[in-house]
Amino acid sequence: MPNINLLPWREERRKVLKQEFFALLGAVSLAGLLCVGLAWLLMNLSIDNQRDRNVFLQKHISDLELQVKEIKELKSRRAELLERMKIIQNLQGNRPVITRVFSELVTSLPEGVYFTNLALKGKQLSIEGTAESNNRVSSLMRKLDQSEWFEDPNLTQVKANPGYGEQASDFTMSVKLVLPGAEEEQLSKKKEKQSSRSKKRSK
Repeated sequence: MPNINLLPWREERRKVLKQEFFALLGAVSLAGLLCVGLAWLLMNLSIDNQRDRNVFLQKHISDLELQVKEIKELKSRRAELLERMKIIQNLQGNRPVITRVFSELVTSLPEGVYFTNLALKGKQLSIEGTAESNNRVSSLMRKLDQSEWFEDPNLTQVKANPGYGEQASDFTMSVKLVLPGAEEEQLSKKKEKQSSRSKKRSK
């Protein structure tokens, strides 16, 4: 007797669809796992790449900070050197002036007056000394006032000094230093600038 499949065709169809569904579900799950794994791999690669970039940037930032520090040190040294050069130039430029100032002080020094200390701050000259009498101090002030290198002598202190005589006294005064011809030179420079400006305007 031949075998006859008595199961309905719908049951067979249902089994086939169920198998296909599970197969599709497995494929989708596998594809999802693959996508997640690929995304995780790409994310880790991106993180590693970013870390490498951060390390690279941090190294260059450190190098740049070191260079900036060296530049600041060089600028500081340059400023110090320029200041020293300026002081040296001023000393060299003022050397004849200082010599002339001392010469003028000796010329203005009356007999019986002795200088014990001289200090120049800017254009203000402070003088300390000893005089045999107050008249000698007055004579010194007159001579300083008459000199073209000094002006506005000002006596700030007089103190008796019996060790040099009955009328002797120690004194402190200040006098303003004037460079003869300096004002005329400044005026001539101003005139030259004004004339050059007027020439440029006329052109």
